[in-house]
Amino acid sequence: MRNAEQTTAAEPATVLEWTPDARELADLELLLSGAFTPLTGFLGAADIASVTEEGRLADGTPWPDPVTLELPHDHPASVGQEVTLRDPEGAGVAVLTVTERTGDGLVAGPVRSLGEPEHGPFARLRRSPAQVRAELGDRPVLAVTMRGPLDDLDEITATARELDAVILLLPLAFGEGGPAVVRAALKARDKLPSGTQVAVVPLAPREPEIDLELREHVAAAYGAEEHLAGPEPVTLPGPPHRRGVVVFFTGLSGSGKSTIARGLHDALLENGSRTVTYLDGDVVRRLLSAGLTFSKQDRDLNIRRIGFVAAEVARHGGLAICAPIAPYAATRDEVRHMVEGVGADFILVHVATPLDECERRDRKGLYAKARAGLIPEFTGISDPYEEPDDADVTIDTTGMPIQRAVDTVLNVLTSGGWLRVQ
Repeated sequence: MRNAEQTTAAEPATVLEWTPDARELADLELLLSGAFTPLTGFLGAADIASVTEEGRLADGTPWPDPVTLELPHDHPASVGQEVTLRDPEGAGVAVLTVTERTGDGLVAGPVRSLGEPEHGPFARLRRSPAQVRAELGDRPVLAVTMRGPLDDLDEITATARELDAVILLLPLAFGEGGPAVVRAALKARDKLPSGTQVAVVPLAPREPEIDLELREHVAAAYGAEEHLAGPEPVTLPGPPHRRGVVVFFTGLSGSGKSTIARGLHDALLENGSRTVTYLDGDVVRRLLSAGLTFSKQDRDLNIRRIGFVAAEVARHGGLAICAPIAPYAATRDEVRHMVEGVGADFILVHVATPLDECERRDRKGLYAKARAGLIPEFTGISDPYEEPDDADVTIDTTGMPIQRAVDTVLNVLTSGGWLRVQ
């Protein structure tokens, strides 16, 4: 595949659309800008296999890493159709023409742009290779790729003088730490020789060897005759009591998860060492998810909304407690990835009280209605509950005092360092 097609044409009239994840959107931007030349779109099965096995595309072109896009299995896109790819705010970014769908959910095909990015930190510095090459003309270029601050500006200056080259700093800005990398590049620019340029490249990190090869490809796309890879940042995660954390309870209706979660919330307020937000499933249903039904699709959407709010709380160092039923493993995994994606910790608590005990309690009378056929798709009766195999804590509240269950979770938070003993 060759250079990605650029266009400012209006979006096509299509009902097929998808919002890729952060890594896929970053790769999409590099495909559209030409920084991933010779690629023009997301790879199909033959290219993926060849890259994985031989480090080159099926046509023999060297390429270090599969660049892929995944669609859910129930997405209706088929070969020959177009899919509008949108950012998380709903703005159309590109159109994908589907040339292949594989059994594992991957979709392949060329992409065309729906316009330049207009928003986001340092959008003015997100310049394509063609734009930078046009600005620099025939001057030799020394490209320096960065994932953190540069530790030796003298070496960069000396190399540039030896080559009689202009210095091009390429901060590899991805995720929450992206703006800090760009700021480090701007700070370095002010200390390097006059004429030093900065162009932001949203290259998601890979394994070290592959990451370095992709840096080389990107630097070459920007016209570099010489490439220096800046050092990887030394990141020491903060102590657990300073990191955001989400305590996510899952279990059948009547299992005791809401009661334990409320007890945990009260205990944490008494402790006073963390800011705490409690997202009860029933309360969220009335407010954040008002209007949703109890179909699988709407239940998944409800859990995603809870996960999004919890991740935002954790992003800023808070502790969020969630207590929905969350019957489906895949949706719980999505929430875990949301939380861990913002640099926070995720603790899954499975309240594994058996169905017969939950039904015996039936405080809300829901099981009786479900048995009578008055509530369709009721978890544990007419709809499955997928028990987690990745729970950090498992509690059966049959015959267990609530305070003991609360203390079990508190002990995990304390022993793991997320909670200080006052």
